[in-house]
Amino acid sequence: MANLHRVREAITLGYLTDLLDDDEFMLLYDNNKPSNPEFQYYVYDPFDLEDYNDDECNAYFRFKKDDLYRLKDALQIPERIKCTNGYRVQGLEAICILLSRFAYPCRYGDMVKTFARDVPQLCTISTHMINFVYSEHSYLVETLNRFWLSSEHLMRYASAIHAKGAALKNCWGFVDGTVRPICRPKEYQRLCYNGHKRVHALKYQSVTAANGLVANLFGPIEGRRHDCFLLRESGLLTELEHRSYDTLGNTLCIYGDPAYPLRAHLQGPFKCNLTNDQKLYNHSMSSVRVSVEWVFGDMINFFKSTDFKKNKKMGLSACGKMYIVSGILTNAHTWLYGNSTSQFFDLEPPTLEQYFQR
Repeated sequence: MANLHRVREAITLGYLTDLLDDDEFMLLYDNNKPSNPEFQYYVYDPFDLEDYNDDECNAYFRFKKDDLYRLKDALQIPERIKCTNGYRVQGLEAICILLSRFAYPCRYGDMVKTFARDVPQLCTISTHMINFVYSEHSYLVETLNRFWLSSEHLMRYASAIHAKGAALKNCWGFVDGTVRPICRPKEYQRLCYNGHKRVHALKYQSVTAANGLVANLFGPIEGRRHDCFLLRESGLLTELEHRSYDTLGNTLCIYGDPAYPLRAHLQGPFKCNLTNDQKLYNHSMSSVRVSVEWVFGDMINFFKSTDFKKNKKMGLSACGKMYIVSGILTNAHTWLYGNSTSQFFDLEPPTLEQYFQR
């Protein structure tokens, strides 16, 4: 079937050859007007990453130029991609479209000049890349069975946390929930409303290791749910019981706020009437637990679109997938450049390629 552009060309040709009179031409041309704004994408030069320097790549895509090539290979993105509706795009351009969309809350129309593609193409390619990264790499934040979470590495993390003043000697990471606002949904408004933040939202649970990486990211869950509900649904405690041990078989734990229950693998602060020693313990652990908030901050700092609630419409956008993908990309950014948490605990993660290695 001819597309709208060709239909309008045919109408114009019919008018120029006197097949249509003035009234017929105006009626047909107006009835075949596109509902979306027409961007003259074809007047711009095709996207070429070599036209950008490191500073521009860092500003537009959040990664330096050479690292974009490394990221594309690490994500195992094909050289050429064919989307479900037939659009074709180079793999490098596709990851740049995704990163540009995530870097700042922009409209697809704002990206037309950069990529010389019309809005439907940009939307389709961006959605395809979100689905690709999620389907191929979401396992990286779903399980603790990763090489950098081995017993030897967990012991290093625990030592680094204790060296920063933490009272616990066997704590290797921190768990917390985060509330991400969304647009008010047409359905399930009560379930999504978070009374504490007074917004409609989705909740996620994150475990952050001392090297600054997101070890586990679970969600989304309705905004009204308590952190304990996320803990139960995520199966995190079962995962910890299987994998959170040192090389001698001694228990290692993560630390959370008072909302979480106390378990051998999950510790929290003392409550109610506190002794001086208990107050000192709480203070020492609180001073290092703040690092989990830094990682949440990194995710919305590097990829600001995850914090723009007007783009988060349940039923219209893949809110959950977008946040999980931003978590994976934030980890990739940390592997390459480090972050506040890794610098605070003086721990450097291994290479990007090792992180994405199956």
